[in-house]
Amino acid sequence: MNYRFLTGSAAVALLVGLAAATSARADDAPPAHPMLGIVQFSGDVSVGSTFNPGSPKNNVNYGQIFNDRANSFGMNQAQVTAEKDLDPAATGMDWGFKFEPMYGTDARVTHSFTVFDHATNSPYQWDIVEANGSFHLPIVVSGGIDTKIGTYSTPIGYEVINATGNFFATHSYIFNYGIPLKHTGLISTAHVTDMVDIWAGVDTGVNGWLPTRGGDNNKSPSVMLGFGLNNLLDGNLTVLALAHIGPENGYIEGQRYTAGSGTAGSYTNGAGQLQNPNKHAREIYDIVTSYKIGDAITTALELNVIHDDLGVTNTASPLTNHSGATAEGAAVYGTFKLNDMFTFGAREEVFRDDQGFFVSTQMGSQSYVNASRGIPSAVGMLANGKATYNSLTLGANITPPFTLPYSLGLLLRPEARWDHAFGTAGNNKVFNSSATATGTSNDQFLLSLNAVVSF
Repeated sequence: MNYRFLTGSAAVALLVGLAAATSARADDAPPAHPMLGIVQFSGDVSVGSTFNPGSPKNNVNYGQIFNDRANSFGMNQAQVTAEKDLDPAATGMDWGFKFEPMYGTDARVTHSFTVFDHATNSPYQWDIVEANGSFHLPIVVSGGIDTKIGTYSTPIGYEVINATGNFFATHSYIFNYGIPLKHTGLISTAHVTDMVDIWAGVDTGVNGWLPTRGGDNNKSPSVMLGFGLNNLLDGNLTVLALAHIGPENGYIEGQRYTAGSGTAGSYTNGAGQLQNPNKHAREIYDIVTSYKIGDAITTALELNVIHDDLGVTNTASPLTNHSGATAEGAAVYGTFKLNDMFTFGAREEVFRDDQGFFVSTQMGSQSYVNASRGIPSAVGMLANGKATYNSLTLGANITPPFTLPYSLGLLLRPEARWDHAFGTAGNNKVFNSSATATGTSNDQFLLSLNAVVSF
C-alpha cells in the first residue's frame, strides 16, 4: 500500500458555546467485547488522512509525528488486545495481564528499542504496545497496592497511543515531544485512601526495553514518582501528577563518535570536554487535572515541563554542543456531548521549545526511533530552531445512527487545526518546508478525517 497517495480528505469541525477545556478520552462506552474464559478480546482499526492546504514540497506536516504525511491516506493502527483486568473492587490478591500488538504507520513512533524498530523500511510496521502482568496485593495501605511489570504505555499525560482513547485525530505537542510513550519496568500504585494514590516505579527509560542487545540506549535506570487525587467534588475532579527522571541520551555500544574527541558512550561539548550521558538526566514533569461539568461537558488542563541536560542546541554539529534544553507546555481541552450521535471538542495549546531541541519532524520510517536512541544521522530530520507554538484544534466525534454487524463500533473524527509559531530564532519560518527543509510560513492549517472501527 502506498502511504503517500493523494486523497480528497476533508474535515468538518465546529464547536458551539465551549469555554476553554477538554477531555481527550471518548465519552461513549465501547461495544461489548468478546470473552474466552477469563480473557477479554478487543481491537480497533484506525484509518485517515490529513490535508494540508499549504501543500509543502516535502509532503511533511511539520511538528507532527503521527500525522506527519501531508495530503496522503494511511492506516494509522490496527490492534488486537487480549487482557484480564484487575478487579477494582478486589479486597484480596488478584492478577491480570495485557498483550497488545499493533500494525500500522503509528508503529514507526511507538517502538520500544529493538522491538521490530529496524525490521523494515516501510512506513507500515509492527510494534508491541503492551506486554505486561499486573497484581493487586492487599498490603501496607487500606486500598492495597497495584503493581504492573513488563512493557506498558506511559501513565504520564492525557493523550494516549490507542486511537480509541483520544478525542482528536492529531496529537498535542506535549504528547509528541513532552512525555514518554512506553516503559519497560515496574510501576506500583498504592491506594492510600479512596482519594489519594501514590505512584512509584523504575524502568529502562523513555521507550526503553530490556537492558541487553541495545534495548536500553544507555543501560541506566529511570524512576517515576507522583500522586493521584480521585473522587474530588463528588467524583467530578481528578488530578494526576507524575515525574519521570533518568538518563536518556544514549549511545550504540561499540560505536565510536567521530566528532571532537568523543568516544563510545561519551559526548563532547563545545569546549572539548567529555560528557557522560549517564550523568545527565532527562526530567519530565506533568500534571493533568480533569473536571466534569454535569453529564455533557468534560474539561481538562495539562501542564508539562521537560528538561534534557544534554540537549543538542547545534543541529549543524549535533555531537559537539550540549548545553541543555528545556520545553514547557500547557494544553486546555473541552468536550460537549450534544447527543448520542455528536460530541464536539476543542483543544488549545501553547508549547515553548526554548532551544529548538524537541520539536522536529522525522521524515524517514526509522528516523524517529534512531533519534530517540541517539544514533547520529543527517538524513530524515527537520529541526527549525527555537520557537513557541500555539495550536487550536476544533473537532467532532460522530457515531453514525446505524448498527454494524458483529457488534462492531464506528467512530468518525473530523478535525480542523491551526498551528502558529512565534519567537523563532532569526525570524525563521518553520512550516511548509521546501525539499531543503527551509520553511516558508509560520502558520499551518490541517484538515483531518479519521475513522475508527472497533470491536
